Amino acid sequence: MGFVGRTLAAPLLFLNLIMYIIVVGFASWALNHFINGQVNHPGLGGNGATLFFLIFALLAGVIGVASKVAGGNHIRAWRSDSLAAAAAAAVVAWAVTALAMGLACKEIHLGGYRGWRIRVLEAFIIILTFTQLLYLLMLHAGVFNSRYGPGYRDADYAHGADPAHKGTGRV
Repeated sequence: MGFVGRTLAAPLLFLNLIMYIIVVGFASWALNHFINGQVNHPGLGGNGATLFFLIFALLAGVIGVASKVAGGNHIRAWRSDSLAAAAAAAVVAWAVTALAMGLACKEIHLGGYRGWRIRVLEAFIIILTFTQLLYLLMLHAGVFNSRYGPGYRDADYAHGADPAHKGTGRV
């Protein structure tokens, strides 16, 4: 039960993990050069929104990697109690990634010279916003049909222990 959702969510979790790691690498490199005052580096460039974009991209990357750790635990366990942690972390990662996407769109709109690393980072953030949302929807697919994964109202965990067997266990 629920293997359809697991087989769909696991590859997307791995793809998002790799993309978030790449975002952390590009954003940290660019932020380091930006802080050092090397804005004339051929791979950097930028405009007024670049500093804010780099900060939010780095934040989105770190939170995204952390949410994939919780998601990996949920994929392994595939229970409704691990779904809560994975879903909460995924929502926060998606929200910060969406903020970074807004700043990427503003940076693109302002124009000016942007190096290839900044353009790649913008593209990764925009793509991650949609793939993270798709992953988030796959995590919650079990709410609508138990064939897609654990929902929030699984009978095994909803009401706690069976009252007939309460207190009969040995310590």
